[in-house]
Amino acid sequence: MKYSGIGGQAVIEGIMMKNGDDYSVAVRKPDNTVEIKKDKYISFSERHKWARLPLVRGVFAFGESMILGMRALTFSASFFEDDEEEKPSKFELWLEKTFGENLEKVLMTFSMVLAFVAAIVIFMWLPLFVTERMPFVENANLKALFEGALRIAIFIAYIKLISRTEDIKRTFMYHGAEHKCINCIEHGLPLNVDNVAVSSKEHKRCGTSFIFIVMIISILFFMVIRPEGVLLRFVSRIVLIPVIAGVSYEFLRIAGRSDNPLVNALSRPGMWMQGLTTKEPEDDQIEVAIAAVNAVFDWEKYETENFPEGPDALGRELLKRAEERKKSKKEVVA
Repeated sequence: MKYSGIGGQAVIEGIMMKNGDDYSVAVRKPDNTVEIKKDKYISFSERHKWARLPLVRGVFAFGESMILGMRALTFSASFFEDDEEEKPSKFELWLEKTFGENLEKVLMTFSMVLAFVAAIVIFMWLPLFVTERMPFVENANLKALFEGALRIAIFIAYIKLISRTEDIKRTFMYHGAEHKCINCIEHGLPLNVDNVAVSSKEHKRCGTSFIFIVMIISILFFMVIRPEGVLLRFVSRIVLIPVIAGVSYEFLRIAGRSDNPLVNALSRPGMWMQGLTTKEPEDDQIEVAIAAVNAVFDWEKYETENFPEGPDALGRELLKRAEERKKSKKEVVA
């Protein structure tokens, strides 16, 4: 595997792919055509050198991924609005009058703040509250372990719950298509539907892995940092979020660029968690992912420079599977 620098995110019936300052969003519209939007996003760290420092850069990368993700999600959602025209409520009219052209940005900011507060309550306050109400667990390290285990359990339960809806299932399929495209490229395979289909739907740079790493590292931090009093412990969890995110980002950054056996072993639990948020995509979803990649990434140039002798060992094995897939499809058609 060779690092390509490209990353992405699943959106409603589509994929967002980012390469450097360029990003694209490809969406399968209700009429079955694919709409592609290409734009630029100059990160804060590019404009300020100090924001590129280790540990610091992870905080900005996390925040900017949320901002860019919301932009891509808003674009994809615009193709699936209700056809029925409903009369705006008084509150909606007031919002439009008050914020005018900035209404979309205001709503996006409000949504992000609300989501952040909800995450703090569910994943930070609730595990701490439950743990502190368990008098039979007195050892501080055991409490930190239990709190962390409860946080992971809540995360898994949350993913399992939302994955019951059809829209989320399809989003997870697009998530799988995104990973498969990147894996296909990074193993030196030509980017086409059959090669992408046989590639892995797990990738070490995934956001799901990042969240899991954050939860594991938080356990280690809270074993060492144990302020007196429940309120101070809760405040410490909020204050340390940027630090934990920064450390987690550095590990994910190393993992995404390394095939070291130890790094691979440490990355494995996070990749197992991706089984919750990625599903096997259909061919038409893979086509959307490929369109998003092609809009911002010259994979042919990348492979010429990085794989002059052809795909790597795993890539050659995947090519055999892709050929078998092609044959089976032809037999079905026949």
